[in-house]
Amino acid sequence: MVGFTANDTITKFVSSSMNMAEVMLIRGLFATALVALLAWWQGALANPRHALHPMVALRAGAEALATTSFLFALAHLQLAEISAVLQALPLAVTMGAALVFGEEVRWRRWLAITVGFTGVLIIVRPAAEGFNTYALLALASVVFCTVRDLATKRLPEHIPSLLVSTVTAAIVTVCGALLVVPAGGWQPVSGQALALLAGAAVLLLVGYQFIIVAMRTAEISFIAPFRYTALLWSIMLGFIVFGDVPDGPMLVGAAIVVGSGLYALYRERVAGRARPAAASTGPAMAPDGL
Repeated sequence: MVGFTANDTITKFVSSSMNMAEVMLIRGLFATALVALLAWWQGALANPRHALHPMVALRAGAEALATTSFLFALAHLQLAEISAVLQALPLAVTMGAALVFGEEVRWRRWLAITVGFTGVLIIVRPAAEGFNTYALLALASVVFCTVRDLATKRLPEHIPSLLVSTVTAAIVTVCGALLVVPAGGWQPVSGQALALLAGAAVLLLVGYQFIIVAMRTAEISFIAPFRYTALLWSIMLGFIVFGDVPDGPMLVGAAIVVGSGLYALYRERVAGRARPAAASTGPAMAPDGL
């Protein structure tokens, strides 16, 4: 979670000197190269025809839209604010799995979902004075991330995860390239910015590798709650790097969202489900182009 949150912090910091589409392109080039090299080393690229599977395409498209909306929101929102909204993702995936796949969701988890999205409304405050319209992009990112994770659940087991990651990273990079001109055009890139974005791409891979190691050595139900620590790191890094101090309503809303997610996870453990809904979402919570 530290790796993922540090990546978001670096991305937001660099956006002060270039538009987010340019950030998507440059970071995407580094990330695609790294994950493709890892996929090649693991033999995941042996059958590239798997990249043409409809679920791979749907996942990559949803990730591209999620990354675009997330990054443009990130440039205009506090790090903790956008992180708090994204904590609703496991609840959204639970709801989506019930509506799309017909998975059983009993009344207690429906109550947790309702309460959780009430917390999101408290964070976003659509009717309040000074409402930031970019918060709607954060909500859109949650929707696209939900589509991404539901598509991931329908990926055939024989398709290597690293192949899917390579395709996704490449699509996000192309999306960034297409948006550079509409977003304001190309800006000169300093050596410092290149180094920071390369570091951000490395942090993504480091985060994923630790997630893989953790899931191979411990129960998913034990690991899943740790994803919510991303909010704590977002608050801390947002204050240290940008001087952001979350206000009362944001903290209250975030507490409601996290509490609802943890309760939903607890109910799934009580019901004896083998794979909690909170574990079905991407490990980074946020879109990241991988």
